[in-house]
Amino acid sequence: MILEAAMLQVKEGMEAEYEEAFRKASEIISSMKGYISHELQRCMEVKGKYLLLVQWETLEDHTVGFRQSEEYQEWKRQLHHFYDPFPTVEHFERVEL
Repeated sequence: MILEAAMLQVKEGMEAEYEEAFRKASEIISSMKGYISHELQRCMEVKGKYLLLVQWETLEDHTVGFRQSEEYQEWKRQLHHFYDPFPTVEHFERVEL
């Protein structure tokens, strides 16, 4: 399992609109091959800051399967205009302890 993590900064005053758009766009990502789960967390200290966590079966399910799909184009259309600056996305794998 791979964890995708993105720190998102939403333009000031657009938070409620973003959250509603994200709810709708969630149908897109949750329909993709290799998708396991996702959650959006709102920062308590910084207005407009969110953390998106998505679990994928493999890295390629995100980087190729989702990012190179028509569905991703729709995801971008629905959400990317809210971000300033554009988010950095990183991928993590669990450390077995």
